[in-house]
Amino acid sequence: MKGFKLTTEEGQEIRFELYLDAAPVTSKAFLTILPFTRKFYHARVSGQEIWIDDVPKLDILQENASVFTEPGEVVFGPVKPVRTKTANCFGIYYGEGKGLDACNIFAKVLDSDKQKLIELGSSIWKNGSQELIISKIETVE
Repeated sequence: MKGFKLTTEEGQEIRFELYLDAAPVTSKAFLTILPFTRKFYHARVSGQEIWIDDVPKLDILQENASVFTEPGEVVFGPVKPVRTKTANCFGIYYGEGKGLDACNIFAKVLDSDKQKLIELGSSIWKNGSQELIISKIETVE
């Protein structure tokens, strides 16, 4: 299985598995923009989510799109059809939440790393934004 990881400022790694069957276009396109580093913020209205809106652009259509996510799922806002609320937004839900508009759900945190994601989300909520590195991993176990 292919996936990606995020690395925190402290060097902690949290791994994610791509939904290659449910969201193949988004998954493959996302890998092409890796690695990148951005300052992630906590969402205000969509729930327990960390996100950015300055992700490298992906020209993708909707697939596996919804406003409803499960804790640990990862979303990317498609640019088509044109959306003003989520286009080119990248979010990681560490708990309950509901998006402002439909995003492509294309990955999920590994069960073994779920607690680390919850702790990261809580830290960003309580302490403010944090710079994270997003990079590709070939094998997710």
